[in-house]
Amino acid sequence: MDNHSFTIPSLVNAQARAFGNKLALISNQNSFTYFQIDELSSIIASNLISLGVEKGDRVAIWAPNMNEWVLSAIGIHKAGGVLVPINTRMKGKEAAYILNNSKAKILFSVKEFLDIDYFSLINEEDLPHLQIKVVLDEVLIESGQVPFNSLLQKGDQTLPEIIPSDLADIIFTSGTTGKPKGVMTTHEQNIKVFEYWSTYVGLNKDDRYLIVNPFFHTFGYKAGWLASIMRGVTIYPCPVFDAEQIIKTIDQHKISMLPGPPTLYQSILASNQLKQFDISSLRLGVTGAASIPVQLIKDMKEQLGFEVIITAYGLTESTGVVTMCSPDDDYETIATTSGRAIEGVEIKCVDAVNKIVDPGEPGEILVRGYNVTQGYIDNPEATREAIDTDGWLHTGDIGILDEKGYIKITDRSKDMFIVGGFNVYPAEIENILCDHPAISQAAVIGVSDDRMGEVAKAFIILKPDQETSIEELIIWSRDNMANYKVPREIEFVEELPTNAAGKVMKYLLK
Repeated sequence: MDNHSFTIPSLVNAQARAFGNKLALISNQNSFTYFQIDELSSIIASNLISLGVEKGDRVAIWAPNMNEWVLSAIGIHKAGGVLVPINTRMKGKEAAYILNNSKAKILFSVKEFLDIDYFSLINEEDLPHLQIKVVLDEVLIESGQVPFNSLLQKGDQTLPEIIPSDLADIIFTSGTTGKPKGVMTTHEQNIKVFEYWSTYVGLNKDDRYLIVNPFFHTFGYKAGWLASIMRGVTIYPCPVFDAEQIIKTIDQHKISMLPGPPTLYQSILASNQLKQFDISSLRLGVTGAASIPVQLIKDMKEQLGFEVIITAYGLTESTGVVTMCSPDDDYETIATTSGRAIEGVEIKCVDAVNKIVDPGEPGEILVRGYNVTQGYIDNPEATREAIDTDGWLHTGDIGILDEKGYIKITDRSKDMFIVGGFNVYPAEIENILCDHPAISQAAVIGVSDDRMGEVAKAFIILKPDQETSIEELIIWSRDNMANYKVPREIEFVEELPTNAAGKVMKYLLK
């Protein structure tokens, strides 16, 4: 890829010249070549300009993973617009907050996904900035709505020049602690970070990438379709997380690249379909979480057949990536650390008064480099709180940095609770619990206790065909962790509440 200009439109144009008629996007509904992606996104851009989109205007997409999502996003970029992805699990009020906060002029969405008409969810909301609603799926159009196909009719508008420092997107943080904040990222930041990422993980033009991570999330958008276009990969958008269907798709399309949260691989390993289909095409896996059992990495290599498994750590405010493991690291390192800072990025761990802690001691992770956000949209106070005058991003994550520069994420600082004076990080307990032979997944929260202030409560998903009791688990925990960490309460559950990125939503457990 010729990345001298560092913008998404110039990337797409360069890849159309390089890969032409190679299939870029494949779904059950339609497929598009690299040439078609470039041509159609330019037509969409021209029509968006006709609809009144000016350089710097915000345009939102609220839809599942689908080919039209990618075409629309690139069209928005080419028109000089700023892409605002919206989480498909949001309800009307939450989506309205993002539309109003970003002042989005246009919304691309769907009317038939999992029996939801997304437009109807915002019918009663006050949306003073929203002017046009574009319907991505081919269904009956109501007044005030524009069919997506009408944006594919040749337009005659001249497209603006996009420069690397232009804003490419505003992605709102998950808002698990208060109102979501809009994180601003430029074209250059996206291109530079994911040029490095895609090269480092070894993504190449022969790969077939099943994107399960949602496009509204950095992992599905930037480490997903954007990284794929950079390497000339064939993309398979996956709209719904369904382990059985994913296994069939791997077999049918010889998928080689399958990133996702640990829950994705745990679900595949636990599926009865695994023995019935051929998944030997799998080559690359990328995952990340505070808590990954070593056994999972071992099973991914030995049972699922991945050649390369990388764990990484990042956040929306860091353009998605801060650190990455090396493909050569051992199981233990891949499972228990998130690797070292990517090139051109610095990290350190500090205590409550911002003093660097010793190697091996937990502290808040700070990040500095070209990947750090331009700030939160229209929120200078939150920006100042997050990024200090020396340019360090205060992540709110707790980690342990070793002498070699590898970071172990222990938890979100806000998830920590105190048991009888001891700081307890749930991820640490979850890690230990997942070493139990009967446990598939665990989530731990702090619950109030008259004597200790707070104690641990664990929510447990058992492996198929495995049984254990609360009493047995508590005895086992006492043998395997410090007494103050032992869960005082245990609840067996069928599933854990996760957000669309696969992270467990602890506040719902509380």
